[in-house]
Amino acid sequence: MKKLSMAVLAGAAALAFTATAQAEPDGEAIYNRACMACHMTGAAGAPIMGDAAAWAPRLEQDMETLYDHSINGFQAMPPRVAT
Repeated sequence: MKKLSMAVLAGAAALAFTATAQAEPDGEAIYNRACMACHMTGAAGAPIMGDAAAWAPRLEQDMETLYDHSINGFQAMPPRVAT
């Protein structure tokens, strides 16, 4: 059941993210539609926005890794949809 819930959340986030494709991306709108569900609640192990302790290990990684995860997805996080 837990895997199904994570898959449903990831799918919903991917659909919401796809719907945000614009000529000029609005970062806040994209976050609110595609990222907030997990990064405000910690769903699927996502670090919560503003929780410095949760983000610290991720910030210790090199920028290439952070970019790769944000562009290509990571674990339950869907990949970015080209705009």
